[in-house]
Amino acid sequence: MTKIRLITWNINSVRARLPLVEKLLAEYNPDILCLQETKVQDHMFPTDIFTEYGLKHHALAGQKSYHGVATLSKLPIVKSAPINWCEKGDARHIETEFKNGIKLHNFYVPAGGDIPDAAVNDKFGHKLDFLEEMTNWSHELPEDGDHILVGDLNIAPLESDVWSHKQLLKVVSHTPLECETMISLQEAHNWFDVMRHFTPEPERLYSWWSYRSPKWQTSDKGRRLDHVWCSQNLKSNMKSMSVLEEVRGWEKPSDHAPVMVDLEI
Repeated sequence: MTKIRLITWNINSVRARLPLVEKLLAEYNPDILCLQETKVQDHMFPTDIFTEYGLKHHALAGQKSYHGVATLSKLPIVKSAPINWCEKGDARHIETEFKNGIKLHNFYVPAGGDIPDAAVNDKFGHKLDFLEEMTNWSHELPEDGDHILVGDLNIAPLESDVWSHKQLLKVVSHTPLECETMISLQEAHNWFDVMRHFTPEPERLYSWWSYRSPKWQTSDKGRRLDHVWCSQNLKSNMKSMSVLEEVRGWEKPSDHAPVMVDLEI
């Protein structure tokens, strides 16, 4: 069995937070790092720093200033490919396949804007369309496949995934429609929720705290927007999970904390 450490993190601009990236690599030594919201075109991605820490295999899907995902790995990548969701060309997914047959899907789902009504908010409509396409795609994955899905899915589906279920019912990321849609997405491939396996309900589990709250730790008004799922075939391979909340407190941080999973293959 080979031990693999996987970290997923919405970095909110990789070039703006390179010192944090380097600190994370030095302290936690991941074998695979999945980044979202990289905000950089592929030819300008700072690959050197990742190679320096042994992550010399790169799968990038970027664009100028917005969105973008990247998977950096010590394990050789057999092939990689983005999917153009909703035909928007907005760099929100990269799939990588490794020699052991595992396919890793790194996602950045649209946030959806502020108004949870597709009739008046195109961004929310885009989010729902994106999730519908993901659900159809999940249905088509083979039941005996070896898939891992990670990233910023921008939905906190459970009551204990948010600081106040009642106060956030009309807030994008925790509306009943979004939560029901995510449950349908999970059921489409019978995805195994790795984070909730290690931190079961009703325990508090957050990965995001707003920049608007300078005292984010004491107020703790968080949400679980970041997720790690796997095919049922792989659930016994998952050995531990932790949200690296201390990283949210580093200087000039992302508003997301990294999620770390150790697995054995």
